[in-house]
Amino acid sequence: MALLTTTALSFGGVAHADNKAIATDEMEAYLEFVDYGGGVIFAEQIPKDEWPKMVVIDARDPAQFAKGHIPGAVNMDWRQVLAKRNTIPKNKPVLIYCNTGSLSAQAGFALRVAGWENVRILQGGMTEWQAKGGFDAAAKAAGPAKH
Repeated sequence: MALLTTTALSFGGVAHADNKAIATDEMEAYLEFVDYGGGVIFAEQIPKDEWPKMVVIDARDPAQFAKGHIPGAVNMDWRQVLAKRNTIPKNKPVLIYCNTGSLSAQAGFALRVAGWENVRILQGGMTEWQAKGGFDAAAKAAGPAKH
């Protein structure tokens, strides 16, 4: 019995080590091809008419989401994106945000390593989105029309 338990634990450790190696290989492959921005986008780069075409994910906790969020966003805590990845489309642009961009960057990285190449991170998160003018950030950044 002891031999069986020891053998099972040994193989379990091997499987765990193999899984870590696979995950590490996937992350290394991602880092070799990702561009400098790493899928980051600024609010000013998103024209107002593009927002409805995106799946917008608020990666903050439900309490923060309830206090306020980008209209049209769905709440998915950043720790849950991999568990819920099958609800995230691969054929539409996906924008993930949190308060500042830190947690959403982790969620976006996880999704990209898992094969979602359509994921962008809102630089500066909701804080910066609000400060730049929300849905009108692109228009405000462009400034008034010159005559």
